[in-house]
Amino acid sequence: MFTGPTVGGLLNATCGNATELIIAIFALLQHKVDVVKYSLLGSVLSNLLLVLGTSLFCGGLANLNKEQKFDRKQADVNSLLLLLGLLCHLLPLMFRMAAPAQADSVVTSQATLQLSRVSCIFMLVAYIAYLVFQLWTHRQLFETQEEENEEGAAAEEETPVIGFWSGIVWLAGMTAVIALLSEFVVGTIQDASDTWGLSVSFISLILLPIVGNAAEHAGAIIFAFKNKLDISLGVALGSAAQISMFVVPLCVIVAWILNIDMNLDFNLLETGCLALSILITAFALQDGTSHYMKGLVLLLCYVVIGACFFVSRTPLNQNHDQADIVNLGFKSSAQGYSTL
Repeated sequence: MFTGPTVGGLLNATCGNATELIIAIFALLQHKVDVVKYSLLGSVLSNLLLVLGTSLFCGGLANLNKEQKFDRKQADVNSLLLLLGLLCHLLPLMFRMAAPAQADSVVTSQATLQLSRVSCIFMLVAYIAYLVFQLWTHRQLFETQEEENEEGAAAEEETPVIGFWSGIVWLAGMTAVIALLSEFVVGTIQDASDTWGLSVSFISLILLPIVGNAAEHAGAIIFAFKNKLDISLGVALGSAAQISMFVVPLCVIVAWILNIDMNLDFNLLETGCLALSILITAFALQDGTSHYMKGLVLLLCYVVIGACFFVSRTPLNQNHDQADIVNLGFKSSAQGYSTL
């Protein structure tokens, strides 16, 4: 109410992503690079499929007698950013997989790491340019048009519950509390995996993002119920783009500063899920209208991906394990032994 839908949606996404960023930093300090990758990827998938899907589904059910519309310009720009982030994730993966079988795995991993770090710098530049585009040069493209109906008139009569600076203080206080709790969360992931019998990948990729995105989830659904899809899209898509184009490259840069090897190679299964999720979401939003069926499809996609990682038992440090297996196979073959 104080900043308008554009800045409000950006603030909502940024503050909601504070959880993922803080968890990622603590995990990096404990050298849990796989947990960082899984949690950030899970956050993007959660925003694209779970948060956006629930918003479109609930908004469609609450407005069955109306055609829900939204401004495609905002969705198009966010989709472009997500596709750019996907390209930066695909290149290190394809580079590693396209390396000759006889190539030195250490040399390949170092080249992949250097490619990832350079890509992250350009991703940060692209996100800064997006902020300038969104908040200054083309702000009019993101401002929603007020509906001249009874609901719009009622919305204008709403008054803020708390003041602007009170909201800032609450946001800062909750962020500090999250920072304290995140350290305990990261430290207990492995114990929770052993106790519950769930893989670390499922906990980090599915459970952590659901909890971390709770604030954005609730806000996006409330706006969808009020038929304010532009704000819901700003929260869900804006948050996904921010994680992909700002938080992920920032974590890679921080890991670089801490002398920790973290690249953008998220492995084939994880990157494939990300690519298909972005494409499905882009197709769902291409016509500028929404109904509950689109939301249901996005939700089912998220359930299927969750089931995939629930049954998956991929070990941590998968890249190193695969490299060791390849090297072991070549050594055994060279010595004349048969390999499976």
